[in-house]
Amino acid sequence: MSYEPKLAAALSGATMAQLSHWRHASGAGGAVLVPEISAIRPILYSFRDVVALRTCVRLRQETSLQRIRRAVDSLRDDLGEREHLSAYQLVTDGGTVYLADPDHAVDLIGRKGGKSNLVIHQLVDVLAPFYRNGRHIPDLLSPRPDVAVDPSVRGGEPVIRGTRVPAAEVAALIRDGIPPEQIADFFPGVSAGAALEATDFTDYVDSYAGTPTGAGAGTSRGAA
Repeated sequence: MSYEPKLAAALSGATMAQLSHWRHASGAGGAVLVPEISAIRPILYSFRDVVALRTCVRLRQETSLQRIRRAVDSLRDDLGEREHLSAYQLVTDGGTVYLADPDHAVDLIGRKGGKSNLVIHQLVDVLAPFYRNGRHIPDLLSPRPDVAVDPSVRGGEPVIRGTRVPAAEVAALIRDGIPPEQIADFFPGVSAGAALEATDFTDYVDSYAGTPTGAGAGTSRGAA
C-alpha cells in the first residue's frame, strides 16, 4: 500500500504545503522526509513515512523547521543513523531537538548526551491522536472507531475494522446514493454505522485536497 499526499497529510496532520516543503532540501539543510516509495510524480508515501511525518508535525508545533532540519541532518550525517526516520524517537523542549529513549537523550543540535528528565517526560506516542491548529488528528491505527489502519491488512490501506473492505470503497457507494443500511448487500458484514464512519473519514481525507495549507492552517507559517 502506498499513500498519496492527500491521505498521508490526513493521517499525519501535515498540510499539503508542508509535505511539499519537507521533501525538498533548502539552504537551511537537507530534506526532512523524502517519500520512501516515490519522490517524483505520482508522489507516494509509505506507512513508515506517515509515522515519521506525525513526528515532524509534533516537533513543528514546538520548534522551528530550521531546527528540525538541523536535527535530521545531524542524525544522518553526524551520528551515522541510517534507519528510516520513523525508527527514532525525536522530541523537543522548544529550544533543541533530542534523539531520546526512556533513559537517555542526545541533543541533536548541541550534540550533548545524557539523561534529561524534561525529555523523558515529553516522550509521547506518535500514533495517538492530537490537535493541530484546532483540528483533531486521529489515532493513526484507528482513525475512526470502525475504520482501521493496519500495515498487515491491505498494506495499511484504511479498511472497515475486522474486514479487508477499503473504507474509500464503502464511502463511494454512500456518495452514489446507496443507503447505509444497504451497504451490507455489497459488503456483507459492514454495518450501517461503519459505512457512515467510513464516509466521515473519507470526507476528512478529502478536506486535504486542493487546500495547500490544509484546513485550519491559518497562515503561511503552517507550511514551514
